[in-house]
This record gives sequence, C-alpha cells and structure tokens, in this order.
Amino acid sequence: MEQQLVHLLAETQLSAEGPRRHAESQLQQLYHIEAFPISLVSIASHSSVPLNLRQAALLVLKTFVLSSWSPSFDEFQGQELVNPANKELVRVALLELATSVEHDKKVKSAASYVVGKIASTDFPDQWPSLLPTLLQLIPTGTDAQIHGALKVLGDMVEDGLSEEQFFKVARDLVKVVLDVAVNDARKPTLRALAISVYRATIDTLDIVQEDHKEAVKAFADETLTAWSPLFVEMMRKSLPEPPSEDEEAAEGSREEQWRGLIALKLQVVKTLMKIRSVFPTLLSPQSPTLFTATWQELSALQAPYQAMYINDERQGRLEDADGLPYTLDFLVLEELDFMQSCLRAPPVRKELEGQLQAGTKGPDTWVTEVMKLAVAYAQITTEEEGLWEIDVNIFLSEETSVTANYTPRTACGDLVIKLAEWLSKLTIEGLFTYTKTVFTTAQSWKPKESALYILDQVLKDFMDVERNIDPEVAKGYIEYVEYAMHQENGFLRARGYLVAGVLTRTSGSTLHQLAGGFLQKTLNAVTNDPSEVVRASCVKVLQDYLQALPRSVTSSLQGPIISAISTFLASQDLAELVDSDDVLVTLVETLRDAILVNTRICIEPGSDALNLLFSVASHSASNFQITALVNETFEEVAGSIGTFGGDAYIRLCEKVLPSLAGAFDVGDMTEESALGNLAAELLSILAEHGTEPLPHGFVAAVMPRLNRLLLSSTDAEFLRPGTEAAKHMLAHDHKQVLEWHDENGKSGLEVCLIIIDRLLGEKMEDHAAAEVGGLAAELVEKAGSERLGPFLLQLLKAVAVRLASAKEAAFIQSLILVFARLSLVGAKDVVDFLAQVQVGNENGLQVVMGKWLENSVNFAGYDEIRQNVIALSKLFSLEDQRLVNILVQGDLIVPESDRIMTRSKARKSEHPPWSLEYAMDSDPKRFLDPDQYTVIPVPLKIIKVLIQELSFSSGEGRALDAAAAAELAEEGSDDGDWEDIPNALDLGSLATKQELMAFGEGTATQLSRQRDDETQAYLTAFFHEISSKNVGGFQDLVHALTQDEQQKLINLSQS
Repeated sequence: MEQQLVHLLAETQLSAEGPRRHAESQLQQLYHIEAFPISLVSIASHSSVPLNLRQAALLVLKTFVLSSWSPSFDEFQGQELVNPANKELVRVALLELATSVEHDKKVKSAASYVVGKIASTDFPDQWPSLLPTLLQLIPTGTDAQIHGALKVLGDMVEDGLSEEQFFKVARDLVKVVLDVAVNDARKPTLRALAISVYRATIDTLDIVQEDHKEAVKAFADETLTAWSPLFVEMMRKSLPEPPSEDEEAAEGSREEQWRGLIALKLQVVKTLMKIRSVFPTLLSPQSPTLFTATWQELSALQAPYQAMYINDERQGRLEDADGLPYTLDFLVLEELDFMQSCLRAPPVRKELEGQLQAGTKGPDTWVTEVMKLAVAYAQITTEEEGLWEIDVNIFLSEETSVTANYTPRTACGDLVIKLAEWLSKLTIEGLFTYTKTVFTTAQSWKPKESALYILDQVLKDFMDVERNIDPEVAKGYIEYVEYAMHQENGFLRARGYLVAGVLTRTSGSTLHQLAGGFLQKTLNAVTNDPSEVVRASCVKVLQDYLQALPRSVTSSLQGPIISAISTFLASQDLAELVDSDDVLVTLVETLRDAILVNTRICIEPGSDALNLLFSVASHSASNFQITALVNETFEEVAGSIGTFGGDAYIRLCEKVLPSLAGAFDVGDMTEESALGNLAAELLSILAEHGTEPLPHGFVAAVMPRLNRLLLSSTDAEFLRPGTEAAKHMLAHDHKQVLEWHDENGKSGLEVCLIIIDRLLGEKMEDHAAAEVGGLAAELVEKAGSERLGPFLLQLLKAVAVRLASAKEAAFIQSLILVFARLSLVGAKDVVDFLAQVQVGNENGLQVVMGKWLENSVNFAGYDEIRQNVIALSKLFSLEDQRLVNILVQGDLIVPESDRIMTRSKARKSEHPPWSLEYAMDSDPKRFLDPDQYTVIPVPLKIIKVLIQELSFSSGEGRALDAAAAAELAEEGSDDGDWEDIPNALDLGSLATKQELMAFGEGTATQLSRQRDDETQAYLTAFFHEISSKNVGGFQDLVHALTQDEQQKLINLSQS
C-alpha cells in the first residue's frame, strides 16, 4: 500500500489541476482501509522518501485525523475509521518520528503538529504516557530529540491540555524547559524554543487566572523568580559582529551563531512582554534593570542595523521552520516595543524623573538621547525606499497607519508618542534639539527625514487629543521644513510638505501668516512635482490646511484646490488605481474637505466638484470605505443645498441625475452590481433631502430605471436604498409619484403596490426587504384609503403575515412601524383590522402585538422611537378587552441555579426562549432551557416597555451602561505598580480572541441611545394622565410591575 500512497502523494504535487484533484480524491477513498494512517506515518518516517512527499504524507494524515479520528474535532465526518489498536500504533510511531534524531525540522514540526492534535483528544485517557515520556526525554535527549519533544510540548500547552491537566504538570513542565533554556551547551535555537514553550504557559495562565487568581499569581511569581536571572542575563548579553552578506548566504557557523542568539534574545523579549501584559506587578521591580539593558543594546545595535537595512538591503522579517524569528530587524522591533512598555513602569519613571531633577538644565538630557535612538531606527530602509517609489499606495498606507506592517520606524513613532504623553514639553524640546543637530551635521537625507517623521507622528497624536505645540518651537521648525521642501530627494521633500501641514494645524494661529504661502506651494507641487510620492503627499496635506485655516483664507482657494485635485486625478489611470485604496481614500477625503468649505461650488456653472467625486466612486464602487466617504460627503452636500431653496436643489438635480441614470444603465448592462448599489444610495440621499414638492420631472427621470431594478434585483445592497429612494419621493411629493405612469400605463400607485408585494414575498430575505415597511407606511398615509380601496386591507394583511416570519431587527421594526404610524391617527381601526386577520393558525392581533412588544426596546432612530412610544400609548388608552386577553412575553425567569449561562449555550437551546407552550404546560420543568419568560397581558407589557423607554429617553439607560462598564473595568484592573494594559492587542492570544468575540456578541442599541427630551415629556404627561384617571386599570397594573419599575414611576411622580 505504501507504494500506492507514494505514487498518489507525488501526483498531489503536480501543477496540473486535473491529475492533482484525481489523486486527492483517490486518497480520500482509501480512508476506510485500516492500514491507511499507519502507512502514511511509515512513509513520513523513511529518510529515503523525498522530503516533499514525507511532508505531504503528514499533511494528508493531519486531514485524516481531523475528519476520522475522534468526534471531538470540529471537522469530524461522523465515523471513527481507526480502531484502538491502530490508534496506538499511530501514536507511538508519530511520537517517535517527532522526537527522533531526524534533523529535518519541517518533517518533525509536521509530525509534532499531528501529535498535538491527537493529544488534544486522547491525552490523558487513551495516551497517559505522552507527557511523562516527553518530560523524561528532554533532560537526557540529543538536540534533535529535544527539539521534537519541545515542539510537541508546545503544541500540547497551546491546544492539548485542560485546566486540570495543566495544573497537575505545570511545575514539572516549567522546570524541564527552564533547564534547557539555561543550558549554554545547547544550541541557542533550542533554548529559544524552550522559552517559547514557557511563554505558552503564560498564555494558559492568562486564560485560567480569572477562576484561580491567587493560585495562578503565586505560581507565576514562583516561576518568574526562577526564570528572571536568565532573562536579565540574555538582555545584557551582547551580539557578536554580524556576518557579511557572503557569510550569511553560506549559512556557516558564524551565521548560525548570529541567528541563534537573535532568536534566543527575541524569545526572551517576547516572553517579558507577555509577562508584563498578564502579570505586570510581578515584573515591575525589575523594570529599571530591563529598561537599561534594552536601551544599551538598542544603542549598540544602531551601527549594524544601519549597515544592514538603511544602507544595504539585507533580508529581514525571517522565521525558521519552527516559527522562531531570527533577523535583526525583528529583534530591534521587539526591543523598541519593550522599551516603550517600560516607560509606563513607575520604578522606571521615578528613576528617569530623578535624573532630570538632578541633571543640569540643558539640551543634553536622557530625553534627547531617546530622540537620537528613535531617529536612528526610524530612517527609511532601503527596502521601503524601493517599495514606496514603485507603489505610492504603500507609502500612504504607512502614513495613515492603516497598514498591518508594524516596523521599527512605526515603533519609534509610538515610542516618542508615549514619551510625549508623559513629558510633553521635554519631549518636543528634546526632539527639536536633536533635529537641529541632525540638520547641521548629517550628510544623508535619511536622518533628516526621520527627525521630521518623528515630529509628524507626535503632532498627529497632539491633533487627536486637541493639544497644541509651543508657538516658539513651531516657528523654530519652519527653517527645517522649508529646507526639506526644496531638497532633491522626493521622500525628504514629501516629509517637508507633510510636516508643514501638521505644524499649521497644531500651532493654533501661530503659523497662519506663513500657511498661505505653504498652501500655495503645496498646490503647485500637486500639479508640477516630478515625484508621485510628493504629489500624493501634497493631496493628503491639503486636508490639514482646509481644517486649520479660517474660511476667509480657504474660500478663495476652494476652486484652485479642486482644480489641482482634478489635475492630479487626470494624471492617473483610474483603472490601475482601483487596487490603490489609500490613494483613492486620500483623494476622496481631500475632495470632501474642499467641497465642504462651501457646498455651493457643487452647483456653480462649470464646476467639476461632484463629477470628480462620482468619477472616483464609480471606479471604486466595490470599495466600502470609499463608497461610505462618497455617501457621507454627498449627504452633507444635499442636506446643505436643500436648505438653500428650490432653485439650488433644481441645479443640484441637473448636475446629479444624469450621472446617476448613467450609473444605473452601466451597472445594469455590465452586471456591475456595486455601481448600481452606489447609484441607489446616492439617489436615496438626493430624494431624502428633496424639496416639497420635488422639481418637476424628478419622478419621471428616475422611476423607470428604479422600478425596473426594484422588480428584478435580488441584491440587498440595492433593494434597501432603492426602496428608501421611493419612500422619500412619496414623502416629499406623493402627487408626482402617484400621477406618474410607467411605459405600460400603470400608475405610480400600482407600481408602488407591485414593488411592496415583491419585497414582502416569502422568498425575499429580511435584509433585502428591510425598508419595505417605511415605503408601505408612506404609501398608506399619502394615498389614503380612498385611493387604495380594497388594496389597503390586502397590503396590511401582507405586512402582518410577513411580520410573523421576520427575524432581522431592522426588518421587524420597518414592518411594525406600518401599524404604529396608522395607530397614531386610528389605533382602534388597527386593532379592529388585526383582530379579523388570520396569520397561519394564529390571530393577526396576537401575532403583531407579540412581535411588536417583544422588539420595541430595540428600535433605532429618534423619529421611529417617538412614533412607537406614542402608538403604544394610544393602544393602551383604548382599554380594549381584546388586547387584555392577549398574552405576550414578559420578564426573564431567572433559574434557581448557580450555573453560568453563556450566550453560546443559550443559542444551543432546543426550544425558543419563550413560547405559549411553555407558559401553559402542566410540567414546565421539562423545558430545561435557561432563558424562559413569564407571560403577561398586552396592557401590562405596554406599561413595562414605556417605563423602559422613559429611562432611555432621559439618558438613564446610557448612564447605567457607562457605570456598569466603569465598574467592570475597575473590577478587572490590576494596576499595582504597572498598568495592566497590554502595549498592543495580542491577537494570537486565546484570551484576547475570547474578549473580542464576547464584545462582538454584545448589544449596541441601548448603548447608542441618548437623551430625548421630547419623548420624555410626552411619556411624563402620559403616565400622569393614566395614573390620575386610572386608565386601563393602571393602579392595579402597577402592583404587577417589578420593584425597579415601580421605583421609576415613584421617581417620576415626585419630579
């Protein structure tokens, strides 16, 4: 069988898709043969088999294990295909391969990964010998054996140990890996691997410490005491001279020593960062020692880093087969981060503050030395220089900090920003002092650009916190900014323009007299500079001037700025720019700021402002960020021009409607849905801000295309804004809509009914039909019962029927508001109608009121919430016995249990969270689901909802949420001597992932609710009236409220 498998594995490596897929299919057909997994391990273990096939065998084995080994795996296919005896053979053979004297790390890593997966299900019950075997092997094995054992151990710690198992072996495990880490006779990479295993135990401690806080802290303290001497020693250990490029290529002993020591030091720094984020107080006493060692090493590494990456182009960001990084740039990056982290430690701050107080008042302080270090490592590397010259988009992504490429350059910016947060004045003065030195003595352009880059980063942070730079320092920098603007190198020139803009923005009015000249130079550079990096930078920096300078200055330059952007855009191939997100975003943002100086420019004769905006948008219609910016900009334009009066709005329509019609047509012909979706969004915005009535011919210009697409499209991203556009047209000029006829002679009323009927269909997704309720409500209000005739009852029944099956909150709200808006003027008519409607096997009134009251507290939008509140109050005031007889979902029943119910468990519930079946069942205990509710009559539920709305409208709900968040933050805080806040999110941490997932499951609706005085005043008056007149038996209902609800009414009566 092995020969057959080798042949199939070889074919899976073929480039031809047909034979490759055929071989993969044949391998899957062999899964049921008992010898299959054993043969794969055998192939992987034979050194005579080509390396790529050995790796392929283990890859196939991994897939097989996940699908056929145990039901514990998510990928399990439903049948265990390996009997217990063969499982034991596979386990033994795999562990032997992973811990053998085999020197190929790729094979051993693949084998250890499969061992880890099997261990996650079989250890300890089916594989009790695994961990003892590893712990016995590591102290005595060869380097190759220890390497394999550490890989397996690391995989087990990360994935294969339960809490109970971990605590049983943690002390022995940490001791074993420490012995490897401190052993100078072992290879540095092996020692680094041992430290990475220790760091994995810290990750595990982080996950379990919430439930075992004291025990975990005690254990962490104990282990850190044992490991600290090694960490301090390695931080102080100097690197040897770096190998030459030839030695690096030859991979000789010198290169191996260099890489190994970097890998070892890197793991030390990474582990210190992990300890600092999880147990900050434990590391705090040693922070001054570690900070000094880090600073000294970074100072010593400046020369080799400069030689390898600034002057030369050595390969960086490299990892070995075990995932251990080993290049100097990685080490510098980690140490810069750790140095920044240490600046937060009180012992470090106390020592540094003491040095400042004891030292002479002069320019040469440790702050200046930090600036020297930051400027050295923030220089543009040769690799970055080449990339940015080829692709300006990469340069802009670095400038806007939207890149995931975190480098020593960006780390230096962060370091100085953190220092400025602590010592703002001294940081700026220290940077200015060193900048003067650099511009006076440096021959190369790179340190000069770097000094200005650091200033740029600090000032951007100042902008975020609305802090200004000292006016005298701002003036002092002008000399260097002007110098940079006139240099030959494009990157230094670009930095000059960028810093001029941010200086203007963060210096108050200090530079306003000079800023006009800077702005004019920037405009000239946008159109005339030979460097694309400079031109793009100047387009970006225009935003700073537009936001910093008074309107009296920018108004006169609005036209030239838009013209310059037009010239820049004309020089670009938009088809090629489609993938250059950052360039396009910069263009749209700058164009937005220029347009909003005075939106009238959009309707002036010959103005290209909106054409430019739509041109970029049409080429990037599938880019969410750009379309959002375009929609936001057009929203402000349409809203502003809509207030200027009918003539201005007509001119806006004349500018915009032809472009939108063209976009609809092109999108339809090319099946480019994103373009049509964008046009629908823009049309909806235009119609929303329309005059009353709309300009003559507006409906005739847009409805034919809109109608055709609304009746044919299935794309939710078109149907929602398209439906909204129709709704807004009805709201602003129903006469023009209803009197319009399509090409077949159907009236606007009939067309609207057909559109609504399609969107209410069972096959239409909730998300796509989310706005149909608004359109239906508008049509009912504007057309009236006389025009609608028999169609009115059919329409309302269709809404009720669709509401019964609706699941999405926005869609449910949309449908409920149809009845809510009708209830504002005829609550009894609504009840009468719904009581006669049958929805499936249930009464329409029962269905609608159940959905209505269950979802009311999740409504969004001030107008919608206010309409809902008034409608419910009118329903209550009817005192209708039919409403009293309907039972709906009440309060959550809290089970008498101490078990924790997570959201995921609730989602796995076999029964819905509430049902009449539960309420009426003679033995409710048979429903074991935790989330169950009481059942209460409609009037009582209305009172409960309105009390809750009273709290939200007063801002109380938001305040309570904020207070709860503060309490949780305080409870989770463990500041001690060092903030318990990670320097950056560790996205590899399981704890971090769990926190992010938990946050994503939260509800944002109530957090976003703000005070609404109008709704609060209405509810206050309503409660006073029903209380004084005992409307609907209010006094009796009060006794059925919770204590909290009763207290809110008492507070209201006393206010």
